[in-house]
Amino acid sequence: MSLPMELEDLSVEQRLMRQTCRDFVDDVVIPFIRADRTREWVMDPADRLPPEILQKADDAGLRSLGVPERYGGVELDPETEAQTFALIGSEVARGDGGLADKLAQNWKISVLLRELAPEHLQDTWFPRYMENAAFLMAHCLTEPRGASDRWLPYNVPEANMDTRATLEEGHWIINGRKQFISNGYDASLYVVYANTNREVGMLEGTSSFLVPRDTPGLTVARCNETIGGRFMNNGEIVFEDCRVPEDHLLAHNDALGKAGVYFRPGKILQAAKNLGVGMAAFDDTAAFVQQHVQGGRVLIEHQAVALRLAQMAIKLDAVKALLRHAARAVDHNAADADKLCNVVKVFTSEEILEVCKQAMELHGGNGSMLEVGIEKYFRDASVFLHSDATVDISSFKIVKAMFPEAAGTYAGPA
Repeated sequence: MSLPMELEDLSVEQRLMRQTCRDFVDDVVIPFIRADRTREWVMDPADRLPPEILQKADDAGLRSLGVPERYGGVELDPETEAQTFALIGSEVARGDGGLADKLAQNWKISVLLRELAPEHLQDTWFPRYMENAAFLMAHCLTEPRGASDRWLPYNVPEANMDTRATLEEGHWIINGRKQFISNGYDASLYVVYANTNREVGMLEGTSSFLVPRDTPGLTVARCNETIGGRFMNNGEIVFEDCRVPEDHLLAHNDALGKAGVYFRPGKILQAAKNLGVGMAAFDDTAAFVQQHVQGGRVLIEHQAVALRLAQMAIKLDAVKALLRHAARAVDHNAADADKLCNVVKVFTSEEILEVCKQAMELHGGNGSMLEVGIEKYFRDASVFLHSDATVDISSFKIVKAMFPEAAGTYAGPA
């Protein structure tokens, strides 16, 4: 019997990695989630996800993706790295979207540090990361007065970041605030973006720095309590005369351009995590409609139910195909890779939310019950509408990519 098309496309290594991930999700994550549906609503962020979950993820080799092999990490084939991230990201999210986000931040930042960090910083931080399963990393970009809107193609001084860094006597002094930062509440290491030249546009005046959590002047101000993805602790970070050694600079004035190694896999992982949530919602719903009777028939025998289930399956297959296409474009550095990353982000955000909505509808009153777990998929999927850029801003960027001379003209300061 021939393999399904998606399996034929996988290398032996990818199949083994996917199976390892599936075993972790089925044996560890899903039982943990189902054992106590109220656990994610614990209001002390430190008590939500027990440390043994990350330890078991580490034992399975799922924390070290993207870490150079010389530090004990799992280096992925560069020809298929984005595709492998998509594969693993969707599998982890099938267990829990928040946990997938927690791990995905580490994967993306590992790639960023691998590509941009000087050797002495890699020698310092990768070993610390590898020896501690609870070690998390965060990417500090979004600010209270500027988030997705900054990513419109308006490369002007008015769009510059409010967070600033100045070089004084061998240290960068950082002042500003970052919010909506994935892993921000409990990270041990931060990649921080700040303006270092107010006279030019954002693409020429932004630098990035590696900032340890215990750096004086860095304060974790709060955990943002989100509607979904609650096993990833989103945080707000304040920098007040935060002194960072000069050699902790990652990229000077061109940090946003160099961060493409982070942004592209980030969009792929965002779509993959969303897909995983949709896969889980579909699996639970398919089981439910074949086991429960309504109106004298098993639910799936009702035409209206069958039609809804078919629509869910169609959406999932469409998302899988587009995700595979976009990931390949990233791996091959295709000319349309940036556009496709935004296309898959928008399409997946909207289609998977609809899948999860249909899952709730097909469960009837059970769909909104906390103890059943279907409402969790809908909540988790709703977060992806504005994760890694909003769908509207991503749509503007798609149009700009297609019509660069006509779309998105900057209107000037208010």
